Amino acid sequence: MRDWFTDGSDFLALLALGLSAGAMLAEAAILVPYWQSLSADQFFDWYANHAGLLVAFYSPLQIASAVLAVVATGLSALRRRPARPWALAAVLSLVVIGLFFVYFKDANAGFADRSVAQQDLPAALQTWGAWQWARVAFGTGAFAAAAAAVMGRSVAIGALRQERRGTEGAT
Repeated sequence: MRDWFTDGSDFLALLALGLSAGAMLAEAAILVPYWQSLSADQFFDWYANHAGLLVAFYSPLQIASAVLAVVATGLSALRRRPARPWALAAVLSLVVIGLFFVYFKDANAGFADRSVAQQDLPAALQTWGAWQWARVAFGTGAFAAAAAAVMGRSVAIGALRQERRGTEGAT
């Protein structure tokens, strides 16, 4: 019998990790180049008007995906299922959050308060983009680990069903 609670939490964790990775990819591939196309004044004005929206979007998504990955890890361990892929997804999603405190918190504050000198903005945005690509890599890794956990479980369930059919047919 399938455990619908665990299956549901696995699905939610996989979904949240995928959305988080995709959103970070969009930020790196679309927003950063857009920011780089703006003059310093245009960028600082844009950032002042939209920083709150970015925080309101990314913070809950990244926190939820990390929490759900941790929950999936715990549930897998409690159900005596392989928990390593979920543990990897949890660690990588926590690294994504950790990178905010290591780099992005201060960098974003510099954009918000315009303490980055206008002549230094192109280099600052280049650095920001490089850190964002690292975050994309960790987030994508977390999603891939979660997908491996779900796929591995699906394969195991399919094998168990096949084994049961074989046993039932032999009797």
